[in-house]
Amino acid sequence: MDGPAVDTDAPERRLHPWSWLFVLLQQLKQFIFPLIALLVFGARKSDDGDPWLAFAPVIGIAVLVVLAILQYFTYRYVIGRDGLTVREGLLHRSRREIPFSRIHNVVVHQSLLHRVFGVAEVRLESAGGQKPEAQMRVLGLRDALALEDLVRHQARGPAATQAAAPDEPSRARGATLLALSTAEVIRLGLISNRGMIVVAAGFGAAWQILPERMIEQFFRQGAKQAFGYAEQLHLGWLAGAAGVAALVVLALALVRALSVVLALLQFHGFRLSEDARRLMVERGLLARLRTSVARRRIQAWTLHEGVLHRWFGRRSLRIDTAVAEKAGQQDQRALKDLAPIATPEACDALVNHLLPQAAWPRADWRPVAASARWRLLLPTLTWLLPATALAAWHLGPWAWCALAWLPASAHAAHRQASRMGWSLDGHLIAVRSGWWSRYWRFAEIDKLQALRLSRSPLDHACGTASLWLDTAGASGVAAPLALRFVPEAEARDAFERLSLALAQRRLRW
Repeated sequence: MDGPAVDTDAPERRLHPWSWLFVLLQQLKQFIFPLIALLVFGARKSDDGDPWLAFAPVIGIAVLVVLAILQYFTYRYVIGRDGLTVREGLLHRSRREIPFSRIHNVVVHQSLLHRVFGVAEVRLESAGGQKPEAQMRVLGLRDALALEDLVRHQARGPAATQAAAPDEPSRARGATLLALSTAEVIRLGLISNRGMIVVAAGFGAAWQILPERMIEQFFRQGAKQAFGYAEQLHLGWLAGAAGVAALVVLALALVRALSVVLALLQFHGFRLSEDARRLMVERGLLARLRTSVARRRIQAWTLHEGVLHRWFGRRSLRIDTAVAEKAGQQDQRALKDLAPIATPEACDALVNHLLPQAAWPRADWRPVAASARWRLLLPTLTWLLPATALAAWHLGPWAWCALAWLPASAHAAHRQASRMGWSLDGHLIAVRSGWWSRYWRFAEIDKLQALRLSRSPLDHACGTASLWLDTAGASGVAAPLALRFVPEAEARDAFERLSLALAQRRLRW
């Protein structure tokens, strides 16, 4: 396969002179625990008469410094007419030819340290592969932005030659589609649950790292001190309950405050812009992130509206792109959020601007089968009835009061079934679901990768079927693109229409 054309007169370029420092810091992050172990082990051995082991961490850091400097001197790249050529390695040398047409996403990342040194990290990502096509750590900010412009415009011929030695990178910012004010970002923090996720992750890490006895003793001592203080105040049970409630409210308020801080750090200065055929997002308070993706690489769309979203009159709009992610991981720097928070009207306007054939919001939603109302209640019945019976056997008849949850669950199942629906035309397939937390998920028919029609024993009994649709870039966290509890005849008709569309697309290829 022919690689990108490389200009013979184009000079080889190096990374920024400070790149070795950032490579070293990245390596130190990876080897921090072995270095700490060497430090502790070496200190103990030096006390036992082996003083040379105390220098083991210093030797390890020196080796990492040498490797970082060697990477700076051995990494070269050349900007060609149709792509990049990257050479690296000293003993094991490699050369990669990266056509511009293969690059689907460009990420320019600046941490606080990057901003101090005036540099940036550039990642060039493609749809196939578990790692970036090229990761340049680091380039000067001007060179990084010039390379981003070059890839974004899919430069050809003279344009690439001109970009090979830019005096001033083209900084056409494009048309702004959405910009978030600080007040909107604060609303996002109040709506989101990022603070609770961080707290839960902190507890999980502490449980894994700290001894179990230490954690148990911490909670036990805290409870003793709290109850002892309450006894000294001679509070009644009502005042004690009020105190517990106040502590819970304080904890929730602190978690929400943490969510606001995290939202400001991640989404401050959020700006979504459009330039030619690409979308670009800039965001971040201390660390700035610029990432872009071609509009044709968008595979699926998700509108989400939780309870707090409705209270604030807001929604969120996310996309799935064809850029591959590491197995089991999500790249936080990938372009996923087109609108982290916006009014429903703004979200609808974005969808109609970027996907005109969607005719959003849809007016042709088809309902699901009537049996969906009691089938959505079945999961609650399968665990609530046995759990209540077991509790009543051990605790007495009062445990049967838990069955009072059944009417609320039946009401929720009824409301969710009434909101479920799907829509299909010659361009778009869309589903909606949820009542407490609502979502709309849709994709262009040309972006579908696979179809699966399934029928469970309950489907056979109720005369229904489920149609599952796969798109590239979909994650396990996102809501599924699936037509559930659909009458069998309608499901088979939709399956045949979509299968014919996929077959015609393969013939065009």
